[in-house]
Amino acid sequence: MASAACVVQIGGESRGGESRGGLRDERASSALSLPGLVGGYFALRACLTFLFFQSDPPAGAAVSVGINLLLLLPVATYAAGPAAMPLPRCLRPGPVRWVLAFLSLAAVSLFWSETPSVAVALGYWAALVSDVAFVLLLVRADGAQRAAESLLKGFVCGAFLLGLIAWLSPSMQDLRLGDDEFLTPNLIGFECAFATLLCQHLASRGARWKWLGIFLAITLARSISKTSIAAFLIAEAFFLLRSRTIRRGAKVAMVAGAAAVAVLFSGLYWSYYSVYTNAGTQAETLTGRVGIWLTTLQLALERPWLGHGFHSYRSVIPAFGPFEPWHAHNELLQQFFTYGLVGVALVAALYWSLLRQCGRHAADPLASTGRSLLLLVAIRGLADTERFDLSFPLWAVAAISLALAERNAAREPEAAR
Repeated sequence: MASAACVVQIGGESRGGESRGGLRDERASSALSLPGLVGGYFALRACLTFLFFQSDPPAGAAVSVGINLLLLLPVATYAAGPAAMPLPRCLRPGPVRWVLAFLSLAAVSLFWSETPSVAVALGYWAALVSDVAFVLLLVRADGAQRAAESLLKGFVCGAFLLGLIAWLSPSMQDLRLGDDEFLTPNLIGFECAFATLLCQHLASRGARWKWLGIFLAITLARSISKTSIAAFLIAEAFFLLRSRTIRRGAKVAMVAGAAAVAVLFSGLYWSYYSVYTNAGTQAETLTGRVGIWLTTLQLALERPWLGHGFHSYRSVIPAFGPFEPWHAHNELLQQFFTYGLVGVALVAALYWSLLRQCGRHAADPLASTGRSLLLLVAIRGLADTERFDLSFPLWAVAAISLALAERNAAREPEAAR
């Protein structure tokens, strides 16, 4: 309901226009649509346990997986009928095929996984598959460009609500936004960073996306997620230097605004620094993360080719005092531990394939955004990652890749004429 309220207020777009082949012309790109609501859910589900299941986290995880699977029915119903983009065409772009290869490797790894429960692991894997299935079905229904843009708009609205929840919740003891167990500052920071870059891509669609981007950027700064902030600043600098659609005056205003936010939060940052430096060697600090990396690498080398399998990390890696890591806090280490060298090579091929596709369409604003997002996740992946998904969410890889492929296919006949 909250997501629906958000998109009613800030996500509606004109429903005019025609879709590919004259199909479903009433479904314009909008956050107020089924694809938009799915995108909003992708962002907002991160706080489900925090809001409703803090006393029973396993139930929260089960509900989250259940929602993913239940959503397949309305999405499949929505996609029924004539196809704007047939599913075989959806599987042609290289990044999409690599996404499917990654999901297949994750499934096969369940045969040797050291997971404490194959049934639970299978549920998490099915939820990951359903994310990609949503994208493929929605693209089949509406075409890649329309579906992808609606998904991205919905994700931005969901990230806005996530940020709003973080602002309205009590701060942590170290002054950061969020909750140390159920809604971490790093999660808040990364989602806000990802969504802020998407807002810059959507800015030409209306002023609402600019204001959402400002709110998300401020929330990122307030989260004090060091890795996400550093990664965003590097990706943002790359975006501004490469962008030809943003005027120089606007770029100067954005830099001045960022400086003003830094000054505004300088006292908070100094107070946090005092808390952080007094934390000693806790696992949340850089010193603690080095310990996590070394332990992860040591255990990963025991099974270097195929890894320990999907959903095995927490059952294999020992606790660091009161801190129990959910993942390796480094994307390559996480993939090496889980899927071995095969997994590392596969993930590298996936990212390289998306980078090449963006490079082939360098003049496309979406490609520029895609490269900025790749830089964001590359920097963020040095010190943080996800439990099961990639730092660049699989659904987003598929959506952006398909949109770029459809745009290129539309340009080729025009060039021929």
